[in-house]
Amino acid sequence: MSDGIATAGVRAVAPYAARRETSRGRRYPEPVSEHRSEYQRDRDRVIHSNAFRRLVYKTQVFVNHEGDLYRTRVTHSMEVAQIARSIARALRLDEDLTEAISLAHDLGHTPFGHAGQDALNECMREYGGFEHNLQSLRVVDEIEERYADFPGLNLTFEAREGILKHCSVNNARSLGELGLRFIERRQPGLEAQLANLADEIAYNNHDVDDGLRAGLIEIEELREVRLFARHHDAVRAAYPELAARRMVYEVIRRMINEVVLDVIDTSEERIARAGVASIDDVRAAEGPLIAQSAAVHADHLALKRFLGERLYRHYRVLRMTAKARRVLKELFEALFDDPRLLPEEYADNARAAEAELGKAGRARAVADYVAGMTDRFAMLEHRRLFDPGERT
Repeated sequence: MSDGIATAGVRAVAPYAARRETSRGRRYPEPVSEHRSEYQRDRDRVIHSNAFRRLVYKTQVFVNHEGDLYRTRVTHSMEVAQIARSIARALRLDEDLTEAISLAHDLGHTPFGHAGQDALNECMREYGGFEHNLQSLRVVDEIEERYADFPGLNLTFEAREGILKHCSVNNARSLGELGLRFIERRQPGLEAQLANLADEIAYNNHDVDDGLRAGLIEIEELREVRLFARHHDAVRAAYPELAARRMVYEVIRRMINEVVLDVIDTSEERIARAGVASIDDVRAAEGPLIAQSAAVHADHLALKRFLGERLYRHYRVLRMTAKARRVLKELFEALFDDPRLLPEEYADNARAAEAELGKAGRARAVADYVAGMTDRFAMLEHRRLFDPGERT
């Protein structure tokens, strides 16, 4: 187009956005769709994956059986996608790619949230460790089995780039072109940067809601946090008779809105100042271009620290995470010591991996099985293995 703006689906994107005509493509070439952009196809493949469906029964903070209204990994991923897509539209980024990355970013997460990841990482310490971003990439590249012509979901390079938020230089060396940015210290595309920041915005603000609902934190405690206090006091002044539950929703809505508007304004300024005219310019920039202002970042960091101290370290949360670590550790050790205890398909995978890579291959196959479990399946499988009264 004459103004330098290309179309993605039905919406125009800016020159610095990811553009389908300059995409680095898929690992396995496929015919182009007549009616969907490549990034729409990425999003659709994520939504239809088994791994995405399992997220409905994977912990965010509270385990599934503790209540029906607490966030799970799937509701968190949808909230990340909503926040990210809203910002993407304002910045003229590719919304479908942004949504695909947002929905896929936790596909490799273990049951029981970060406690599960820590436990599995400890079990895998001698065999390369376990990191859920790498596991999410492994899910979309290898583990999902839905297509006749290739393993995984065969997503575009740009979607895979966004899923891999963090990576050690040592692991990056084994990832080819995808790992180069970690070795060369380059930036990912703006859609990837945005999905990463939207993840932080979503879990910070929505964990406030879940923490209050669970009774583990109180309104008066939260008023120590500038971001919360500012909006709480404004809502209370405007609606003095508002019921407590509605007041919480209104405060959180306003908190998210403030942060989102700040990200849009700050990112627009950074993009303009950097003078980027393509995704290659974005990747060559000295630092991320999607960001919060210093003031809002400080407020958001204060909220994150509050949640770390008062919610995530609350004794009731710690009790559950202690049980979760034990469940996953015992599952991994039992299955690693005797892979015959695995379901037949996974036992075959473990034997094949061990034949190729030795014990590290066996460990990775067991980690794939355990990481793919939902919270409730992990608890059931643990009972099957360790409770003589449980049917196998």
